[in-house]
Amino acid sequence: MQWGIAYVAGAWALLEVLGFAADAFAWPAVVKPLAMLGLVLGLPVVVTLAWYHGERDQQRVTGQELAILTVLLLIGGGVLWWYADRRADTPVATATSAPTPSLATDGRPSIAVLPFDNRSKLEDDAFFVDGIHDDILTQLSKVSALKVISRTSVERFRDTKLPLQDIAQQLGVTSILEGGVQRAGNRVRIHVQLIDAASDGHLWAESYDRELTAANIFAIQSEVASAISGALKAALTPAEQARVAAIPTRNLQAWESYQLGKQRMAKRTSTSLVDAEAFFKNAIDLDPEFALAYVGLSDSLMLQISYSDAPRDATLVKAETAAAKALELDPKLAEAWASSAQVARHSDQFDRAETMYRRAIDLNPNYATAHQWFSGLLTIRGRLDEALSYAETAAALDPLSAIINYNLGSILELSGRFAEAEPRYRRAVAIDPAMPVGYSSIGLLEAYALNRFADAVPFLKKAGDLDPGNPRVPLDLATVRFDLGDVSEATRLTQAAQRRWPDDDYVDHVSAFVYATQGDLDAAVPFARKALEIDRRNPGALSLLDVADLKKGDASTARSRYAQAYPELLAPEPPKIDGSNFGPAFNLVPILQKTEEGERAALLLDRIEQAIRPMQRLGSNGYGIADVTIHALRGDRAKALAALREAEKVGWRGPLWRYARDVEPALDSIRSEPEFQAIFADIERDMARQRAELAKRPKDAPLELEVTAR
Repeated sequence: MQWGIAYVAGAWALLEVLGFAADAFAWPAVVKPLAMLGLVLGLPVVVTLAWYHGERDQQRVTGQELAILTVLLLIGGGVLWWYADRRADTPVATATSAPTPSLATDGRPSIAVLPFDNRSKLEDDAFFVDGIHDDILTQLSKVSALKVISRTSVERFRDTKLPLQDIAQQLGVTSILEGGVQRAGNRVRIHVQLIDAASDGHLWAESYDRELTAANIFAIQSEVASAISGALKAALTPAEQARVAAIPTRNLQAWESYQLGKQRMAKRTSTSLVDAEAFFKNAIDLDPEFALAYVGLSDSLMLQISYSDAPRDATLVKAETAAAKALELDPKLAEAWASSAQVARHSDQFDRAETMYRRAIDLNPNYATAHQWFSGLLTIRGRLDEALSYAETAAALDPLSAIINYNLGSILELSGRFAEAEPRYRRAVAIDPAMPVGYSSIGLLEAYALNRFADAVPFLKKAGDLDPGNPRVPLDLATVRFDLGDVSEATRLTQAAQRRWPDDDYVDHVSAFVYATQGDLDAAVPFARKALEIDRRNPGALSLLDVADLKKGDASTARSRYAQAYPELLAPEPPKIDGSNFGPAFNLVPILQKTEEGERAALLLDRIEQAIRPMQRLGSNGYGIADVTIHALRGDRAKALAALREAEKVGWRGPLWRYARDVEPALDSIRSEPEFQAIFADIERDMARQRAELAKRPKDAPLELEVTAR
């Protein structure tokens, strides 16, 4: 017994000493597992010695036996030190270190290409070196037999001092490629080495010294991709060999402009996207046959629709033209298929978009962006399980991408998995503190999923500070303020947006709702009409114009707008209801009831009911009180009121809940019920409480970025 106690006590006593020695002498990783093995083997020896000395009761311990015990103590201490060290280094699933999905069934060799060193040390060469790095990574990603981590994730390890084993563990790979680039006059020198992450041993290394031309740069990249594939025993198909050997452009200046465009586009702000568009256009001017430059142009244009006030329809046309040109130049370019799919998706051509996304993924299974974008389409179509699978694959391929973590969080939120969504959003902010959409997503989740409006406001303000050129952020803040009951501040924000972005349909859309909810329908209608001129399928604008027409008893005019904007809802065959037409289908039902098309109205209600089954009530994109509306339109007041009370109890507070209370035509049949009024009175009291809580907070209080229990 005493020997066992001594063994454990001595091991713990040596813990600090061994930790110091390991750091001082840089012990190799293999020492730790050997120490574990030694401990396992040593335990029966300790037990035997303890028993033996129990038998010898009064005898002294011999020098040899003491030496054995000392060795065992050292081994035990080393093992305990290793175990404690491993425990200390294990990532915690917090806002800054959310669990990264792994491709558990993916048996492919895996590799991360770390940012290359700029060995010329000239700041002007930095983007050139990054371009070389990015292209080699892209070439490797074309090899379907490899799992290749995307650029945004490896970028986090620029100039890192972390051991390669730790980097490999965080990225989920078995091998690391390091390199350096030096541009000297008209020559370029590139050195690369492939390292096995487990053993820290070199698998392959090579140096290249060539004349600085675009053809030579791409030749080096092709040679590197082929050599690494061979070293990792990942065979290239003939089609992949052809793609890896292809030369995208022979114009070095065009290639440099393209790289600058990609770097600007990654920032995801309204101004950086305009800069990116200019660089891609310059690359095209320098080389009109450069397919990837057309892809970049299409992507930068599409992003401007979401991140700035770029006119939707006109920008879509430009993006479609650029993507089509890229496919014409290179029909086997995965990026071109993904960009074309993105244009088709935003043009509501969902079947065509799905085919294109799948083609992109077939051509390049490592293209994380294609998985990310496809998950967005599947979300719109209500296929949340599939969407989550593709979003998780994107996160495994690019685990440290802020935008991909945000995308995964949004699908988790829509699935009602708020406790998992919130850390994803906060992780996106931790990865890129300058990315506005991360802050706005946290704010909207706090408000509409967690009913914490006072917590939401600072995050939405931060998003606005980071990207003042994006009209959606101040309008999100205006909506949250309006739902809190701060009508004057909401109106001020809305009017400021009207002045700054007079031709943005989202600004017009929100403005119309703010005025209509305050009872000023005359002020709301012009904004709704303007929004519909910009986007004929704008559901909010259609809804506001419906209200005006139904008040006048003119249901036929309202119906005609849907016949133009959403003809599928009035077609002879039963319509498919998903995220693209869910709201308009609801708006159309009371109109059809007025035009005595009860059968079609009932069919729409049945389809809407099916569509919301996999959805969650809460969240800015949840179904809200759709079930309440369905019961009300069917004439079942008791069920409608019971569902409304249930919604209030679980925390439903909008968005724009006052519009539902005061204006929404579909709720006319229950609006005068005492229970209806009592439920909204309870919501009003809760909002007053949260408004008072917000007023007490210091204006300069720091944002709480860690996930905390509430």
